[in-house]
Amino acid sequence: MRLFLFSLILMLAACSEQESNQQLVAETVNANDTEIQSDAIDSVALEDARLNTWFDEQYAEQLDFSPQTKTRLGDKSDYGILNDYSVAGADEQLRWRSQSVAAMQAEFDYSLLNEDEKLSYDMWIYALDRADAGIPFRQHGYIFGRGGPHVSLPNFLINYHRVDDASDIEAYLSRLGELDRVFGELLDRARSASKAGIRQPAFAYDFAITEIDRVTSGVPFNTNDGSPNSPIWTDIQGKIEALVETDLISSDQAQEYIAQAQEILAGEVMSSYQEILAWLEQDKAFASETSQGVWALPDGENYYNYRLAQMTTLEFTADEIHEIGLAEVERLHLAMEKIKTAVDFEGSLEDFFVFIREDDRFYFPNTDEGRQDYLDLNNEYLDAITLKLPDYFGRLPKAQLEVRRVEYFREQTGAAQHYASGTPDGSRPGVFYSHMSDMSTLPIFQLEDVAYHEGSPGHHMQISIQQELTGVPRFRTQYRTTAYTEGWGLYAEWLAKEMGAFEDPYSDFGRLSGELWRAIRLVVDTGIHAQQWGEERAVQYFIDNSAQAEGAIRSEIQRYITGPGQATAYKIGMMKFQELRLNAESALGNNFDIRTFHDVVLGVGALPMPLLESRVDRWIEEVQSESGER
Repeated sequence: MRLFLFSLILMLAACSEQESNQQLVAETVNANDTEIQSDAIDSVALEDARLNTWFDEQYAEQLDFSPQTKTRLGDKSDYGILNDYSVAGADEQLRWRSQSVAAMQAEFDYSLLNEDEKLSYDMWIYALDRADAGIPFRQHGYIFGRGGPHVSLPNFLINYHRVDDASDIEAYLSRLGELDRVFGELLDRARSASKAGIRQPAFAYDFAITEIDRVTSGVPFNTNDGSPNSPIWTDIQGKIEALVETDLISSDQAQEYIAQAQEILAGEVMSSYQEILAWLEQDKAFASETSQGVWALPDGENYYNYRLAQMTTLEFTADEIHEIGLAEVERLHLAMEKIKTAVDFEGSLEDFFVFIREDDRFYFPNTDEGRQDYLDLNNEYLDAITLKLPDYFGRLPKAQLEVRRVEYFREQTGAAQHYASGTPDGSRPGVFYSHMSDMSTLPIFQLEDVAYHEGSPGHHMQISIQQELTGVPRFRTQYRTTAYTEGWGLYAEWLAKEMGAFEDPYSDFGRLSGELWRAIRLVVDTGIHAQQWGEERAVQYFIDNSAQAEGAIRSEIQRYITGPGQATAYKIGMMKFQELRLNAESALGNNFDIRTFHDVVLGVGALPMPLLESRVDRWIEEVQSESGER
């Protein structure tokens, strides 16, 4: 028995010692694993931080190519300079981007990056790929068409060149002096494109000529036509007078600045405009009087395919987009039939389109009072929806929003309303602009829908949140893709219905009209540029299938003719947002949270759609993993 007990004690002691040794080994291994894991985490964090710092340095270099972008962002460096618009300047930017991507690939280990930094890495390469893809089509863009630099540059000076002191006025004068250089560079490119057989339709020449006439009417360009002061003259006088009123400059200094501005505008700037006008008049003689799509241009088919890929960021053919459009038009017509029935309208849907297009009750009068009523109603809808945003979004914008009429010199009858972003620091608000020269092109039944698209939860919210992002490289706060930006705007219209908007059935019809409008775009854009539709066929299809005013339709069709592919991004982008949300709802079930979903898609910036889809898929996996652990 003693021997047994002694043996048992020895065995237990051995077991105890073995367990102690195993525990010691385990603790050592765990400590080593923890140290290894810690080292790996440190390596990833270090590489992430290093890459983000590098991106910010690169973006600062990139901004040096565009003093105008700096100004839009509230940065006053290079304040007296306009961009380089020459072919050589474009080549230099492309070389820089190519070298930047090569340096990134050589200096950073992709496998050591977190997912968000991998996203930035992929975006930097994507931007180069798209720039490279556009090289063969550099001449295909119509430079001096509707809304071209002849009006966009004065608009830039008026609305973005802020004047806070005398140095800012001197920078303004310097930029006025740069206009003849810029117009010369752009005119060289336009002439080169014309020689290559790339010309816009005749109507676009007429449009540009009319725009230039509006910019250059009145003092100081023309003192004999009886017109009021030109818009840019009114602007610079007002900015100089504001400095005098705040005692930042003397009256004598003000007069010197005004004299300099008058000399520059009436001299070299007017000469540049006259040269552009002369070329437009001359080149128009070679343009087609019949509005044609880009299929008629050299290598037009490939150019249009490039534009579709650029605008949608997805791999759809023109035929596929056309068929999607036809199917969506049919679906939306069925939804409209229900509203027609709900308001007790007797007649066909086509009859209802005519009624809602032509009845005076759906339009404000074409007076200053009517225009103000239109602006006021926009603000009422936007104020009401803002109160509901916290129920659907965790991230909310800090920037303010203003609703304004487009300035006279760039106003276009029937043109689409649009949004101009503010500065990231909030010093300049975002602006929702309406073209209000003809109120018969602004139906009240669509007012609510457009307000949500341009304001909140649409462009103002999305772009402001993107600009206010922290913890990502700065370029991510400014990067834009049309499919994401416009797709979100159209998704926001659809979302607003879910948020309780569109209580009036006619406004709800307006919401469907807005979506139908974008579906029709898929049909007519591809019809014009891939299937060789003429302008009148496209106009008639639009009239037959929508309640849009004819004036607005004609303006829209001409926009599609001169901006191929852009109009397809809205509906294709919206459908992708809806698809991503549906996938997330299906995968997560009760764990799906609408606020978090919106924060995920808004918190990464305006990505190409494939990269956005990858980000949403990772979020779904993260939620599933967390719910599984519980």
